[in-house]
Amino acid sequence: MLARKFLYVIAGLVFLTLGSAFVYRMWGQQMIAAVMVPNAPFHEPAPLTVADYARADMWIARPDGRKDDPSRWLPAGAWKPAEPGKAAIFFVHPTSYMAPSNHAGWNDSLKDRESRQMAEGFVRQQASALSAAGTVWAPRYRQAHFGAFFDKSGTRDKAIEVAYRDIEAAFAAFLAANPDGPILLAGHSQGSLLLMRLMRDHVAGKPVAGRVAAAYLVGWPVSLTADLPVLGLPACANAQDAGCVLSWQSFAEPADPKAVTEAYASYRGLNGASRAGTPMLCINPLTGAPGGAAPANLNLGTLNTAVAIPQMPLVKGAVPARCGTSAKEAGFLLIGDPPLMGPFALPGNNYHVYDYALFWANIRLDASRRLTSFLSR
Repeated sequence: MLARKFLYVIAGLVFLTLGSAFVYRMWGQQMIAAVMVPNAPFHEPAPLTVADYARADMWIARPDGRKDDPSRWLPAGAWKPAEPGKAAIFFVHPTSYMAPSNHAGWNDSLKDRESRQMAEGFVRQQASALSAAGTVWAPRYRQAHFGAFFDKSGTRDKAIEVAYRDIEAAFAAFLAANPDGPILLAGHSQGSLLLMRLMRDHVAGKPVAGRVAAAYLVGWPVSLTADLPVLGLPACANAQDAGCVLSWQSFAEPADPKAVTEAYASYRGLNGASRAGTPMLCINPLTGAPGGAAPANLNLGTLNTAVAIPQMPLVKGAVPARCGTSAKEAGFLLIGDPPLMGPFALPGNNYHVYDYALFWANIRLDASRRLTSFLSR
């Protein structure tokens, strides 16, 4: 399952009670916040260490021969390289801790079964797209609760700090296990937020920066002026570029990204400056270049997430992609009419949950191509 059963109930109540998709678009975000922000007081958990991440059970995926590694799943017809890629891939999964607010802490305890299952599902659908380039390392971490991102009290930042410290320890263990060779960094949503900070603190200006073939900071806005300059890598200039950053946020049309724009402005940039009104990075995953538009026939395969794994098929030419240029849409990736991907599109035609699935086959080729470019230097 990609989401908890009670989210179906929330969506059903919205539609049954209000009887209008328009009302859901207008107030759905507030309704989600009302039932998702944890009611419990914040408690600071004991820190995890590099030694903790030496244990196999602290990883959803890692190259240790386990048969149930979700990052190794492939849909039928997926492209496979002639030789396995040689990169070590550090992947930080998105938010999967969504317990009802009256039963939730601010951070995942790592004991929530449904959170664990959903995280494994994200690794299966997202990190698998990168697996042609190498082996995936995806840590478990005490992620901030989904509702923390709607919090206005200031507790949000404390919960994110807990998650970040875990990712710091996991990355140190990852580097210890992979002391040389090329690296890919990738995340989604909360995972990308944490990965951006990790790049600023532990990649930029460090020897490891010279090992990074690409960084996929998908599903979280990257400010071109307040974030990118301190990440230690530039934005990708074209499909053959390497040692660079990619980011996009998917919206069907008509797009209403107001909620994301407001959240974007509420976080200070990694350089300490305000992000409000600053331009966002948008790399078109169909072209591998910043900005521009690409027709649907360049889409090599979308994961049809409306079908259950393992039958989930790849569909060629499902959606186009263009980076928005208007004042309201600038920096967002627009995919045309709403595709049938499943029930988890967010208010405003936000296809955030499907940022990887929409372009799965293109991402798979992109990662391998950038690794090849990196190794040819």
